[in-house]
Amino acid sequence: MKSIGIPEIRNYKRTDYKGGTQNWNIDQDANNNLYFANNDGMFMFDGTVWSKYELPNKSVVRSLKTHSSGKIFVGGYNEFGYFKPNSNGKLVYFSLSKFLKNKNTISIDIIWKIHQLKNEIIFQSFNAAYIFKNNQLKIIKAPTRFQFSFLVKNTLYFQDINKGILKYRNGNLTAIPNSTLLNNTEIWGMFPIDNKIIISTLDKGLYIYQNNKIAPWDTDANWFIKKNSGLGGVAMKNNHLVLNSVVDGVIICDRNGKIIQHINRKKGLQNNTSLTSFIDKNENLWLGLDNGISFLNENSPFTFFGSSYNLSTVYATIVHKEILYVATNQGVFYHRWSIPFREEDFQLINGTEGQAWNLQLINGTLFCAHNRGAFILNGNLISRTLDSTGYWSFKGVPGKPDKIIASNYNGFSLLENRNGNWVLINQIKGFSKSVGEFELSNTNLWVKKDENLFQLKLDSNYSRFISIKTHKKLSEKDSGITSVQRIKNSVVFQYNNHFYTYSEKKNKFEPNMFLTKIFQKIPKTNTIVEDKAGNIWYVVKETLGVLKKTPNGTYTNTSNPFLNFTQYLVYNNLSINTLDSKNIFIGLTDGLVHYDSNQLNNINSKPKVFIQDFTTQETTIYTSSNTSVDKKITIPYASNFVKFRFSSPTFENVENIKYSYKLNGFDEEWSNWSSATIKEYTNLREGKYTMNVKVKNSFGIISDTASIPFTISPPWYRHFIAYLFYLILIGATIRVIRDRIKIKIRRNKYYETIEQRRLYLEKEARIRQEQFNLEKEIEKLNNDKLQLNLLAKDKELVTNSLQVVKKNKILNGIIQRLKDIDTSTFDETNKFQFEKLRKSILKEVNSDKSWKDLEKHIKNVHFEFLKRLKEKHPTISPRELDLSTYLLMNMSTKEISEIMNISGGGVELARYRLRKKLELEKKESLTGYLMRI
Repeated sequence: MKSIGIPEIRNYKRTDYKGGTQNWNIDQDANNNLYFANNDGMFMFDGTVWSKYELPNKSVVRSLKTHSSGKIFVGGYNEFGYFKPNSNGKLVYFSLSKFLKNKNTISIDIIWKIHQLKNEIIFQSFNAAYIFKNNQLKIIKAPTRFQFSFLVKNTLYFQDINKGILKYRNGNLTAIPNSTLLNNTEIWGMFPIDNKIIISTLDKGLYIYQNNKIAPWDTDANWFIKKNSGLGGVAMKNNHLVLNSVVDGVIICDRNGKIIQHINRKKGLQNNTSLTSFIDKNENLWLGLDNGISFLNENSPFTFFGSSYNLSTVYATIVHKEILYVATNQGVFYHRWSIPFREEDFQLINGTEGQAWNLQLINGTLFCAHNRGAFILNGNLISRTLDSTGYWSFKGVPGKPDKIIASNYNGFSLLENRNGNWVLINQIKGFSKSVGEFELSNTNLWVKKDENLFQLKLDSNYSRFISIKTHKKLSEKDSGITSVQRIKNSVVFQYNNHFYTYSEKKNKFEPNMFLTKIFQKIPKTNTIVEDKAGNIWYVVKETLGVLKKTPNGTYTNTSNPFLNFTQYLVYNNLSINTLDSKNIFIGLTDGLVHYDSNQLNNINSKPKVFIQDFTTQETTIYTSSNTSVDKKITIPYASNFVKFRFSSPTFENVENIKYSYKLNGFDEEWSNWSSATIKEYTNLREGKYTMNVKVKNSFGIISDTASIPFTISPPWYRHFIAYLFYLILIGATIRVIRDRIKIKIRRNKYYETIEQRRLYLEKEARIRQEQFNLEKEIEKLNNDKLQLNLLAKDKELVTNSLQVVKKNKILNGIIQRLKDIDTSTFDETNKFQFEKLRKSILKEVNSDKSWKDLEKHIKNVHFEFLKRLKEKHPTISPRELDLSTYLLMNMSTKEISEIMNISGGGVELARYRLRKKLELEKKESLTGYLMRI
């Protein structure tokens, strides 16, 4: 049990659980669900959802007791019985008191206590005790009037207002000696400590019962109960007691009655009257208050000092001369280390109001770096002010115990011890940047500022920096610098978890493989601090972790325990102060954490996760109220919209509890971790599914998987019987279709025969037609060939005719020349011969009819062409018909001019007139047009 700081407190108001104000009793079932006896009924809390269960007469519930069978026995006004889960896990109430009412017994009144003693369940009211055993009720009436009853080490005690304390055994009550002295007060609690019993009364304080004697328990706890009125309590492990009070919350005391913790409204409770207290299975404390419910995380290794102790943002802590000093943004506060922390607040040291950055103990002197200067603290006073400039931190010069280098808002200064007093010597010249943390090695001062690392070299008098080097990277591989720190008494530099030291001889950074190796499995860090015990603390983004040093020199990594408060770390001024393994202080933005690393073993148990509700649109299929899934769950297809609600009865740091789920048969992967406790699936197909859920608590520990298998039936049209019907229907349809096909085949065969005959005849006719067309084509080709031959012959004939024309022209020319010859000079013989020659030539010319034959032949050959041309162009002249024929025969202009006995220009003019008469476009070929006719 921790005596330093306040545990995490979580208050549940009546608006959270939606019930009455007062809570009278608390218990926990096998699944770790909690139950509360409340003015409005019984409330169940599964870590996520509050559920309300009422008694039939709507009365207050004053007592309850969970049972290993899954029953929750409850007692109220004139009513007692038990809730039991039905087949779906829903809690259903069964009354036991009704059997008494049927017998016209006395009024039951309020059932204040319920106990389980071996195989008996005892319900205690003021008038009687009702023993439920083997499904039968037995009544033990109070000798006078019962007050309350208590089960201590398997022995049940009753307080009677006249007989004193009675011991119950085998159905009988026996008074214990000397117990009537408590008749004038109410006993609210009896607790075992060693071989004694501590008795807590309402207004007479605490008593000790031992060896049949009762005497006051003269302790601090007794004084507290007398002052604040006791309402019982509960025993914790290691003989610690939780004692409730009416006026001032609860206290936790040890076996000697020394108060270890005092938790009241000032320390975070929502109400100072605690009606009941309960220790859950994780050794955490629950309080049923006069107005609300509170949870105290007593099993945690962490406790807190916050605003209730006058602390705000913490930048540094130190213990010196039995005083704990805390530097905050509001000043330096202190608390005597030897005085219990339960009552006294931290006190402000006068003169330190404002921002305090650091506290450092150097050579037995406590220095304070403050926004308003550098101070020396002694006890609860400022014993000396060294400088009025704002300061960040101090470092002793290695090998110079009388000298200190201090960083301030203007750079660095030198402090020196002269005649037993520390004094400011000078401001070190050459560097005026304001820096927080720095490190010293030999005559080098190392400063990490922004992205640069400055290496400042001091002169021998520490009056100035004689050189300043700027480094931007540690090596070619590591092209940057993240932090500089002192580890294992060496200044080391870090980038991406790769560590280096600086070699003066080589004037370079050299890898530090030892530190690099121990950080190789840790994500990239941005802040690293080594504490006094050699543990290395680091920050990854917003997560705090520690490499704890073991006796053999190795390190073990721990980070999960710190997940609950790392979002409140002061990241730029990480404050870790390790006094020993049981006392570690961590600064937060809203106070101080006390960490006992020896208690880590208490938080390593696996959390549990349960699928609390499994519902469809129509109904609740399953509720996990102490039941296991031992039945087959089948859901109709119409209800294939399913919803699961899951929870973990883990009550520590509930903000950091995360769930992951996977529906086998639908999801391929587990979902991402989230705080969602409800998952819905819509339109699931028929088939077998298994819903799996697991939880991860705030310490990163993952639970076993909770599972629910279920089956979704197919819709009626996809049911087995439907498929059988489909097969029968398909078979019958196939039979009908087959018969119809056979008939159709026979009919089609007849028509097919006729059709084939018709197609044969059509094919035969088509072949004959094609043969005829082929013959026509051949004939046409032959005609075309003949025509081509005729054209060639025409061409040849024309050529020959032209030769004849040329010959005649020559002969005519000769005749003309002969006419010009004077024959008068010839003798008769020569004249006769000459005349004979001339007549012979003349006869040859006159007798040549080849040209007329040529014209006749051309007209005969091209008769059809000339006929078509005349029909198409009736106005065409005979001369133009001749020209068209010559052009059709592809005769040249020269040949045409010779035939038509005109010049070449006349031919062109005739062509132009022909084109105009034929109405041809400019670009259209005259010869091509004629060939198309």
